[in-house]
Amino acid sequence: MKFALLLFGALGLCQARNFLRTDSEKEAAKYLQDLNAELNKQANLDTEASWAYTSNITDENQQVKNEVSAKTAKFMKQVAKDLQAYDWKNFQDANLRRQFKKLGKLGYAALSEEDYDELTTTLSKMDSNYAKVRVCSYTDRMNCEMQLEPELTEIFSTSRDPEELEYYWKMWYDKAGTPTRKSFEKYVELNTKSAKLNNFTSGAELWLDEYEDDTIEKQLEDIYDEIRPLYEQIHGYVRWRLRQFYGNKTVPEKGPIPMHLLGNMWAQKWGNIADIVAPFPKKPSIDVTDEMIRQEYNAEKMFHLADEFFQSLNLKKLPKPFWEKSIIEKPTDGRDLICHASAWDFFTIDDVRIKQCTRVTQAQLTTVHHEQGHIQYYLQYQHLPNVYRTGANPGFHEAVGDVLALSFSTPKHLEKVGLLKDYKMDEEARLNKLFLTALDKIVFLPFAFTMDKYRWALFRGEVDSRKWNCAFWKLREEYSGIEPPIVRTEKDFDAPAKYHVSADVEYLRYLVSFIIQFQFYKSACIKAGEYDPKNPELPLDNCDFYGSAEAGKAFQAMLSMGASKPWPDAMEVFTGERKMSGKAIAEYFEPLKQWLEAENKKNNVHIGWTKSEKCKP
Repeated sequence: MKFALLLFGALGLCQARNFLRTDSEKEAAKYLQDLNAELNKQANLDTEASWAYTSNITDENQQVKNEVSAKTAKFMKQVAKDLQAYDWKNFQDANLRRQFKKLGKLGYAALSEEDYDELTTTLSKMDSNYAKVRVCSYTDRMNCEMQLEPELTEIFSTSRDPEELEYYWKMWYDKAGTPTRKSFEKYVELNTKSAKLNNFTSGAELWLDEYEDDTIEKQLEDIYDEIRPLYEQIHGYVRWRLRQFYGNKTVPEKGPIPMHLLGNMWAQKWGNIADIVAPFPKKPSIDVTDEMIRQEYNAEKMFHLADEFFQSLNLKKLPKPFWEKSIIEKPTDGRDLICHASAWDFFTIDDVRIKQCTRVTQAQLTTVHHEQGHIQYYLQYQHLPNVYRTGANPGFHEAVGDVLALSFSTPKHLEKVGLLKDYKMDEEARLNKLFLTALDKIVFLPFAFTMDKYRWALFRGEVDSRKWNCAFWKLREEYSGIEPPIVRTEKDFDAPAKYHVSADVEYLRYLVSFIIQFQFYKSACIKAGEYDPKNPELPLDNCDFYGSAEAGKAFQAMLSMGASKPWPDAMEVFTGERKMSGKAIAEYFEPLKQWLEAENKKNNVHIGWTKSEKCKP
């Protein structure tokens, strides 16, 4: 009731304003000033309802969420109607023009009330299905309460039994993906209708418009082509080592790698199989999980450690509401919730939160740093008008925490915080670390690209709906050289078994993030005096910019801009560059690339892969 009263009150204000007819920039500025408070109020109500639902999935919370979302869409439609009272495209003030343009892009709110209700119901069905998946135990078929987090994630991280992994892979994809087929078809239909109402040819163009660059697809293809030779060297080496471990019958010599063997449900990162594929297995890998447990780390201590890193750069500390309202451990009251880690901005001052079912591991500590990167961004731009309270582009938001994670994960920093002791960084140890970093960072790039290339193709109508599933696996094979462990057909539907596909989250942001974070990292390291390409004593891969006021100043300058300027302006403030580039990634991994090329040649390792036969139309 509270949501409805506030929303309808704001709607009344907006409707009253529709009588304005003026070209005055002064009046337009006053209009935006008044509207901004209303926009923040709507965003707060919408976010509160979404938070309530994703942290406690019930039919009642879902109904409230959908109702609030529909009323917010109605409000935004009225705002767009109000904009027509202004000849804003001819305003002299570039800031006013930019705000008006952003407000005029409605997204799903452009749909009719009936279509919008159907869309929110459809998305909720997919979201809810994903969150409620339970599978039966491989060893105890009477135990059918196993969830993705933590049980299946842990099994894929640690099990080396191909049959067990294949079993859980099939159970997950059959339940998280296939049941959503009809919902996904309706989602694509309504997504397309929404895009056309926003004057875009498809949902692909609507998503890509966030990057404010008509050449973004080609730029990313070019960067991926630059990085692909390194990826193929990694792929060939990993397949060769997996053949040594599992045998020739399980792993082909020249074909795609069976993805269930790669330590992750989606084969998006391969770091969990480091024990099998690390170049120098006798050299201990950097994994401080046992030390964290020995020092009695818990979720709160992990979040405080990441917070202290941001404070060392003279950036903002986590505010009181964060500690009071966040969910940083999985609730023990039996509720269904979406455990996928996420950061939230509630569009009031300092109300920022994270929802994460945190476990005490080094990987989770990295995730904590990543999510707090989002929080820092929220705090830095919370003074801006509502339409600017987002990243310079979606990839910027994802990159910030990862830049800190690159610094945090260095032996230099882990020693500083007392989690690593007596570690000797010789050349073998360095190559091990670079390789394991590549299993996360380089391996992720083709995965991230295919998540959106696939949906762009569906949004654009380039794939017959009867061939949707095999189109997905064809892309995974083409870009990543992986395949499902068992034959899939068009009776299956596997893409929504990844959360972001079920939840309608654009994924290009992660690809962009994994490119630009190395540009940001290199720049921060130079500012901190931690990297000099001419000095082998200061390599990029062991740079720790912790405590650097200069690096922090650059972060603050970029983050506080939000989306008030096009992203090249924001990038230039930090790095001095205006384009995305793969050069910093190449610089970071150059020692590994040279070693892999020599090692693969020495062992006659096949580079590349044959076509997969694991999806039958």
